[in-house]
Amino acid sequence: MHAKSLAIYQKYYGDPRHDRRSLFRVLAAHTAISTALYPGSFVHIVPSFFFPTTVYVDTDKHARRFFADPDLIAFIQVRKEYAHDPTVRFHAVSYLHPLPEPDQGVDMLISQFAGFVSQHCRRYLRIGGFLVANDSHGDASMAALDPSYTLLGACIEQDDVYRLQTSHLDHYFIPRRGEPATKEDLERTQRGIDYTHSADAYLFQRVA
Repeated sequence: MHAKSLAIYQKYYGDPRHDRRSLFRVLAAHTAISTALYPGSFVHIVPSFFFPTTVYVDTDKHARRFFADPDLIAFIQVRKEYAHDPTVRFHAVSYLHPLPEPDQGVDMLISQFAGFVSQHCRRYLRIGGFLVANDSHGDASMAALDPSYTLLGACIEQDDVYRLQTSHLDHYFIPRRGEPATKEDLERTQRGIDYTHSADAYLFQRVA
């Protein structure tokens, strides 16, 4: 990989404590994922270490240069944990607008620090496919309100290792105080609220 591409990757994701690869390893182990869509990805290429085909979407100029690097696939090849050759597609557009991807064409939708991906990109996720979302911008809370999704698990991180909890899910998304958040509340504040129990990320399945 070219020095500039590698430098920006190392700056943001070179530390294993910050690259969340344990999260994607757990998801790969518990779901049959071959194709993932990652809106607002920046240069977070780590999902390609675990999913054979990943579609990345970002408008950042650094991301455009990074994904244009001719050595990107070779970089993934030596880090991937599956048998197939990796496939990467990158769209330098806003995910708020239609993407050149088929409806219900991916197995997993990744929402990490990028707004309401669960809403704007739901059309690309197949029925029965999976959404992994954190609540930094309120997207996990939004998905929990959306009848198109059902909660399958909570991803808990400890000492840089994630585990998937699939029991006692009724403990999640209960406000610590006050009334439950509404869709309008989340759209206005762009963040989740304080819950009695919280996870580092949540796994949902698209049911409708």
